Amino acid sequence: MADVCEIDSDSIDAVIFDLDGVITKTAAVHREAWTRLFNEYLQSRSETTGEEFRPFEATAYLEFVDGKPRYDGVASFLESRGIEVPWGTDDDSSDAETVCGLGNRKNGYFLETLESGGVEQYDAAVDFVRTLQANGIATALISSSRNVDEVLEAADLSDLFPVQVDGNVAAELGLRGKPDPAVFVEAASRFGVGAERAAVVEDAQSGVQAGRAGGFRVVLGVNRGDELQAAELGAAGATAVVESFAQVSVTKPSPAPRSSLPSALEELEQIRSRVAGHDLVVFLDYDGVLTPIVSHPDLAILSQDMRLVLQELVSVVPVAVVSGRDVNDVRSKVDVPGIYYAGSHGFDIIAPDGIPVHDDRLDAFHTYLDSLGRATRDLEQRLATVDGSQIERKKYAIAVHYRRVAESDYPIVEEAVRAVAPSVPDLRVTTGKKIFEFRPDFDWDKGRALQWLQGELDLHPPRVEPLYLGDDTTDEDAFRVIRNLGLGIVVGRDGEDSLARYALENTNEVRSFLASIAEANR
Repeated sequence: MADVCEIDSDSIDAVIFDLDGVITKTAAVHREAWTRLFNEYLQSRSETTGEEFRPFEATAYLEFVDGKPRYDGVASFLESRGIEVPWGTDDDSSDAETVCGLGNRKNGYFLETLESGGVEQYDAAVDFVRTLQANGIATALISSSRNVDEVLEAADLSDLFPVQVDGNVAAELGLRGKPDPAVFVEAASRFGVGAERAAVVEDAQSGVQAGRAGGFRVVLGVNRGDELQAAELGAAGATAVVESFAQVSVTKPSPAPRSSLPSALEELEQIRSRVAGHDLVVFLDYDGVLTPIVSHPDLAILSQDMRLVLQELVSVVPVAVVSGRDVNDVRSKVDVPGIYYAGSHGFDIIAPDGIPVHDDRLDAFHTYLDSLGRATRDLEQRLATVDGSQIERKKYAIAVHYRRVAESDYPIVEEAVRAVAPSVPDLRVTTGKKIFEFRPDFDWDKGRALQWLQGELDLHPPRVEPLYLGDDTTDEDAFRVIRNLGLGIVVGRDGEDSLARYALENTNEVRSFLASIAEANR
């Protein structure tokens, strides 16, 4: 059995995770609740009928209960012991000697332990989920449990998965439990993804069997140091069995030369066909997309024709402008109501009603203001004599522009930037088109901002098709995030290779493209 696994972002669009034992440390809590239930029941039955008391074993848990819906687990184990009881109904009392009654008693034991002890997360698993998301791979959660919301909230993970198919959803849709693959297939379908381009991550034998039965490309077994469990997962058909997500690698998508990308205008009918039947949401950069790149940021003025197109577009689909500019600057320059504005690469967001968006992650950026102030003053002093240089202080970033600097002075600008950087270690330096930028050294970029906005707007696959138009290296983070779940369109044929799917030549083509999208969605 292999002890490493690779998730290839060019061949896998979605990864479906089980909850207990994979994301949260609740498998032991479930096992404890099942053991308590069956040993109490078997002991009581022995005293009543005179049958020999045989306790509930670890092997029985793995074979008959682990990963299955609650009532199915009860029925499966009782059948293995030759015990027949009525099925009952979901609202049976926990004292009832029925499948449902016993299942409800087990659930009570589980919740009792959950409330008293809380829930821990597997940090490496959560980091792995976020790595997948950052590389444009969709992630979903499945569970046979009907307590998923309570578990995620207790583990402070309520916002980790955009799609969840739990025991409640399965009951509503009439989906059979594991080892039937129905819940995995349903989760993948919510991203518009087939099993052949999806992976399953499971710690239960029944879950691995379900993944194999569903034809999923990769079925990853997670063993938490139990030799018996490892053997069961391998025997069930796992592609690989690992004990740590450090053994799982994610290959990043390969960018392509911009000159090789198909034209979004020439392929307009194909794009329209793809987004038909979906709720469209459009994300737009400002400089280089809505306006041409100019020598000075203040000269990048939105044309009236482009403004009219944006007004038409926002009347039919949600629109967000995600820019490196200060949020108030880009909002005043666009001046179109009804748009979400994300400034400083998504560090600062204003809702369509003009009210700044507050969030624990966004509010954390305030701690970087002192460092940004110190770096600004130092840069201004070092570049005061360099003609054409411009230091643009934004709320959460500093842009050092050198588009108008003589080429012979480029090294002076770079030397100043590299001299200042060590004095502000909580800031990172990034580059763009004739620009250096100091930003908070925080796990946030245009891709993260795009994901956050989709959550804020409640716009998730499969009903939603996101389009993102950008032109610079900072937009590649967004292209990566939506690569397999939407359409990235890069503006301009010159520049570094891109992860976008299509290209447009210039802002004139952007205007024509957006006008066509607005017309198609009226």
